[in-house]
Amino acid sequence: MKNNFLASRWGIVAVGAVIGIAAALLQKLGNPGNMGICVACFERDIAGAVGLHRAEVVQYVRPEIIGFVLGSFAAALLFREFRSRSGSSPFVRFILGIFAMIGALVFLGCPWRALLRLAGGDGNALFGIIGLVAGIWIGTLFLRGGYNLGRSQKTAAGAGLLMPLVMAGLLTLVLVYPPIVDQAKSGVLFYSLKGPGAMHAPLLLSLAAGLAIGFIAQRSRFCTMGAFRDLLLFGQTHLLGGVAALLVAAFATNMILGQFKAGFEGQPVAHTLIFWNFAGMLLAGLAFALAGGCPGRQLFLAGEGDGDAAVFVSGMIVGAAFSHNFGLASSPAGIGPHGMAAVVVGLAVCLFIGFTLRKSV
Repeated sequence: MKNNFLASRWGIVAVGAVIGIAAALLQKLGNPGNMGICVACFERDIAGAVGLHRAEVVQYVRPEIIGFVLGSFAAALLFREFRSRSGSSPFVRFILGIFAMIGALVFLGCPWRALLRLAGGDGNALFGIIGLVAGIWIGTLFLRGGYNLGRSQKTAAGAGLLMPLVMAGLLTLVLVYPPIVDQAKSGVLFYSLKGPGAMHAPLLLSLAAGLAIGFIAQRSRFCTMGAFRDLLLFGQTHLLGGVAALLVAAFATNMILGQFKAGFEGQPVAHTLIFWNFAGMLLAGLAFALAGGCPGRQLFLAGEGDGDAAVFVSGMIVGAAFSHNFGLASSPAGIGPHGMAAVVVGLAVCLFIGFTLRKSV
């Protein structure tokens, strides 16, 4: 980290601004409204593309996710920070990943998208952000009380390479089986013909944006959950500057591009149920805090060899499949038929994990 500008206070601000601008530009280039970048939504689309769920409107291998991992991998290799490690309560992290995704899809967005929705004028995002911070705050109480998933251990290099290889494999599948006009399946991959999954920027531009963000985020340790956790736990604002920069830069870019539309009704891929916007992100925020990182940060860690982060990412992808197969995910029409029960169960599971995985302090 020595002489690493991107890890400095202004470096973090620069990274947040780049993410905000890139997200707004990707929306202009074809990604869904107020969803230029959404880690949870994009992982959900990938789950659909490989057939883990059959919700036809959300199936597409998002190149941004591939780029996040491979960009982080490249940065870690270049700066000799690739370290293969794992073994820190992997199954707990998998479960946390499942419920983090369920909460995010009840709200309809990850922490990045909550900020991007607000930057696009969606007032419903305010309740999601409040829920996110409240969930992280509960997580900090567990951290103060001795919550700990244990230490990861150094492992064979091949273990840390698996997630970058999986992403490279996904990219290969997209290149070998590209979408075919008016066909929902191309080879082994599913593609949406309508809905959010059918809205996407050109593949190479999306991949380039993902690679660039993955590279600079790995160097900066950018993390939205970490920003709020550090503020609540230590009173530190180092990472928070990047979160603020993401919001401001996305807002400014949306204004320039004519993409800002203030209000609550009729916002893209959003619903107006105040309590469930709050509760969904309350669950997600608590799961992120207990797992030690937001969805984006988990992808960047997986790119630099962290097998535990890769398990969390896998849990989120499985959680996306559960959400759409079992009627948990929300839509613009409102929360799914079993989404309320899933949030309650998820909060109970996360509280169980928080209370039972404490060590004496």
